[in-house]
Amino acid sequence: MDVMPQQPPQAPDPSSRPPLDVSDFSGASALSALADPASLAEPPPLTLRATLRRAALGVVAGAVLVTGAVVAVPEDGKKASRPPVPGPVSRALAATAAGAPASLSDLTALIGDRQQWVGAHPSDAGAWATLGAAYVEWGRRSADTAYYGRAEQALKRSLDIRPGEHGNSAAWVGLAELAGARRDFVTAKKWGEKVRGRQPKQWAVYPALIDAYSGLGDRKGVSKAVERFTALRAGVPALMRTARMHLDRGRREDALANAQDAADRAATPAQKAECLALLGELAWERGEPAEALAQYGAALRTDRAHHPSLAGRARALVALGRTDEARRDYRAALADLPRPEYMLELGELYESLGLGEEAGDQYARLREALDRDEAQGVDEALLRGRFEADHGDPDAAVELLDAEWARSHRGAAVADALGWALHRSGHSSAALEYAARAVGTGGQNASYAYHLGVIQKALRDYGPARRNLAEALRTNPRFSPLAGPAAQEALDDLPPPPPDGSQDLRPPPDPEPQAPAPPAAPTARRAAPEPQSKPRPTQQEPAEPERPVTTRPAPFTP
Repeated sequence: MDVMPQQPPQAPDPSSRPPLDVSDFSGASALSALADPASLAEPPPLTLRATLRRAALGVVAGAVLVTGAVVAVPEDGKKASRPPVPGPVSRALAATAAGAPASLSDLTALIGDRQQWVGAHPSDAGAWATLGAAYVEWGRRSADTAYYGRAEQALKRSLDIRPGEHGNSAAWVGLAELAGARRDFVTAKKWGEKVRGRQPKQWAVYPALIDAYSGLGDRKGVSKAVERFTALRAGVPALMRTARMHLDRGRREDALANAQDAADRAATPAQKAECLALLGELAWERGEPAEALAQYGAALRTDRAHHPSLAGRARALVALGRTDEARRDYRAALADLPRPEYMLELGELYESLGLGEEAGDQYARLREALDRDEAQGVDEALLRGRFEADHGDPDAAVELLDAEWARSHRGAAVADALGWALHRSGHSSAALEYAARAVGTGGQNASYAYHLGVIQKALRDYGPARRNLAEALRTNPRFSPLAGPAAQEALDDLPPPPPDGSQDLRPPPDPEPQAPAPPAAPTARRAAPEPQSKPRPTQQEPAEPERPVTTRPAPFTP
């Protein structure tokens, strides 16, 4: 996001709104500490007022020390003196200017600084755009979707002061990022392409365009945007985007090479942790939970506030059979980062352990979280559809996912979820095209291969079913605590292949009259998938991290 250099607060004009006092931003922390014995012995987190007071004292003390050093050093030694250490706002601005993530504490400081600045200077369009983009980032990284509404207000305020056509492209980029965070990929594409059309060398817009094209299933658009982003802004962010593109297309060696290169070149703890977490995800996708555990542990040692790595570590612990530790990590991750997908994973873990009451409670929390996010404008149809297909009402899942498809959200994840929902609702013939599309475009994903294999088995297409189920288990035999064992059971239940080695594509038709064809899918709005080529046959725990102290930015209404 484009940012405005930090400026010292000034007295407001009498006609403008008064600046907000720092005490207005000292609310409760957004990210509570991990529930471990060591953290319970720590003092309570400081308020932002106290943090800023200590920072100010530190700056004064540092200035005194630097002054004394300059006096004591001979004239010819002045050139060797160190520059002052940048503060949290400066660090956040430097990170965002480089396209890297700021630490959560620095991001909090930036939000407080911009809130105070626009309170004193309400006509500063650039500061409003910076504040709006920071709200988007905070909402995404804290799973507090209420900040998306504040981001929208700030970005619109910026455009009211200076329209995008008059040089305020930063606000347009912020709106593209906001739409992507809400999973409104059509709108994200609109704003992103608007910026690209006017300023094709504005590198900051390309991450939002990459996300939009990915959500819309536009593989060619993703490739071009990643290539352009790399040309304009080569470095760790471009390497990470390239690695994820390769991962989504099943090019695991290329993804690993780019992710490792990014991790080697990462310059800050927050950036390093993101790279290590991607290496953990790659190991998980390869079916190597021990390696995933090591990478996620390294990410947490690098940045204790990288809570997605806690959930990733929990996933790896489940695969290793260490379910008590996995439950601990899931609960700790959810305490700090209440993402609905983590709630679903924990609920399915409880269900796999026969803990029906705990699973039911977790699923109830999941429904509440989805309702909360949707009230903030977030499109949760994909996750809700996946949940309803397996744990609720499959017909409702078809309706939700069918609407997603009609909105042009046609990535591999939506194709897979819609195919599975159709199968679960009794329409396996209609499901086949979508499941095959997901496997053909979604890389080597064990879950996609499992769904396609089960659908083919239901259609008595035993040869392809056997290949896809075996591929799912070969890729990652413990890809899900519920679906992994179900995949093995489905494979074992298939009739053995013919002894002559011929492909048992389909049994001969029965002599009796065929049963009536299944009814049409419950809705006629769904467009058929685009023609696809024939899909490929699918092929010592780290110590509990200490509790980080992060202050939640205070609500601020423009």
